[in-house]
Amino acid sequence: MTSMLEIKDLRAYYGQVQALHGLSLSLNEGSVTTLLGANGAGKTTTLRAICNMLRSTGNIEFEGKSLAGKSTENIVRLGIAHVPQGRGTFTNMTVEENLQLGAISRGDKQRIKDDIGRMYAHFPVLKQRHTQQAGTLSGGEQQMLAVARALMLRPRLMLLDEPSFGLAPLVVRDLFGILGKINREDKVTILVVEQNAQLALELAEKAFVIETGRIVMSGSAKEIASNEDIRKSYLGY
Repeated sequence: MTSMLEIKDLRAYYGQVQALHGLSLSLNEGSVTTLLGANGAGKTTTLRAICNMLRSTGNIEFEGKSLAGKSTENIVRLGIAHVPQGRGTFTNMTVEENLQLGAISRGDKQRIKDDIGRMYAHFPVLKQRHTQQAGTLSGGEQQMLAVARALMLRPRLMLLDEPSFGLAPLVVRDLFGILGKINREDKVTILVVEQNAQLALELAEKAFVIETGRIVMSGSAKEIASNEDIRKSYLGY
């Protein structure tokens, strides 16, 4: 498989505090990969570093091109969508207005309409709520809207930060099922950071385990899931 994202010797900083210590990983095109670890291990920091949202050193290449020196906005335009923890929807805007705001080509009304139609096909509940203010949606519906709005960018790579956070188990199952469908049907490569390690490993093909800013284990999701020592030491189940 073709490598889509290559990260080598990534070091990231919050002020004078170093959060990542020479992290390296790669994502194959069309894959679902999960980054696992305890709170504070550096998972969210890794996603932020990819999008150049904090100070970092090292090398990050997307589809063979370096992201060094590129603004977050330009990185998004290259085809990388980031769904942060906390969803980040515009609460005073309707569902449909949020989707329109996420459109990659705001001047093409027909394309925007078609893309919104695709989002409603993936997330039928959003179609039912299309005139409702985002702030009045349930937590699960807001997370679905955040994912849908990111997909309006027509990304090649989607970065998801704790998509299950604060959601009921049945809602989480539905959401992860939709993410798998998006990966298969829309050919979107996914890197997901997730506390629910068991569910993430069911979705992903490959997994990296991070501890204090360093990768301590990598392999197929099945290998990681079946390693009892890794599960007990790093994944909490």
